[in-house]
Amino acid sequence: MPPKRRDPEAVAAAVASVLDGTAGRAELALAVRGLAERLAEQVPGAHVEVRVPPFSAVQCVQGPRHTRGTPPNVVEVQPQAWVELCTGRLAWADAARDGRVTTWGDRADLSPYLPLRS
Repeated sequence: MPPKRRDPEAVAAAVASVLDGTAGRAELALAVRGLAERLAEQVPGAHVEVRVPPFSAVQCVQGPRHTRGTPPNVVEVQPQAWVELCTGRLAWADAARDGRVTTWGDRADLSPYLPLRS
C-alpha cells in the first residue's frame, strides 16, 4: 500500500512559515517532507537519492535503480535550502556554490526539476 500523502494545505502553510522565518522544527519537518514527496511524484524513479537530513530521503529520476548500499547519485540538502530551492527562492547553482547542496554522481543535478510545479 502506498504511503498516505501529507495534507497539501498543511504542507503549504508549513512552507509559508519556513519562508517567513516563523517555523518551528515541526513545521520545518512537514515542509521538507511534503516537498520531497512532491518531487518524488513529479520526477518518479530511483536513480537519484535526495537526502534532507534529518527529515527526509526520497528517490527520484528515471534511470538504473540501485538496490544495496550507497546509491551512485546522491543529493544532500540543508532543510531551509530545500524549501527555498523547491519554491524558487534559491537557485541550484547558488546553493551548490555555497555548500547548502552537496552532490555525488553524474546525474545528481536536480536543477531541471526545481522549482517544483504546484
